[in-house]
Amino acid sequence: MTSLAEEISNCALCKERFAVTATGHAPRPVTWFEPKARILIAGQAPGMKVHHSGKPFTDPSGERLREWMAVSPEVFYDRARIAIVPMAFCFPGYSASGSDLPPPRICAETWRDRVLTTLPDIRLKLVIGGYAMKYHLGRKMPVTEAVKGWRSHGPDTFVLPHPSWRNTGWLKKNPWFEAEVLPRLRKRIKDALND
Repeated sequence: MTSLAEEISNCALCKERFAVTATGHAPRPVTWFEPKARILIAGQAPGMKVHHSGKPFTDPSGERLREWMAVSPEVFYDRARIAIVPMAFCFPGYSASGSDLPPPRICAETWRDRVLTTLPDIRLKLVIGGYAMKYHLGRKMPVTEAVKGWRSHGPDTFVLPHPSWRNTGWLKKNPWFEAEVLPRLRKRIKDALND
């Protein structure tokens, strides 16, 4: 019997869509979850580096995210501890102007609920990006408002800005994120992993 991760790994729903992007690439779903995971990282979609490596967050964004979480690469990549389930499993490609394309809706519509039902032990959700926010919070809201309102999302959900280098300016303008949010996030991560 084929596992859900294997089914997703063989998905080619977006083959034609990706072929006409500026990158003209083939689908390469990147799956990273197991039923025993305690923490869910709900992001947007893999980038080009992840498309090539086949492993999530193998880029500077991943380094920053692991620093925010205060976890080693060994813990971060342990599927039995941390599930990395983006809104789209494949790199969506770049537009003609070189911008990131949004995650195709068909991916989440096809796979997301099925994946989340296989993760009964999730104790903490890290929600990264507007598409993931809309799905997990039930509405789209400005990133600053969502991150600043971390207390209102409940003890088991943290909304984070994208850890991309593009958000370095945001981090400088919002020092409360590192001062207030990260210490609490790190404590919740430690609790969730050791619970």
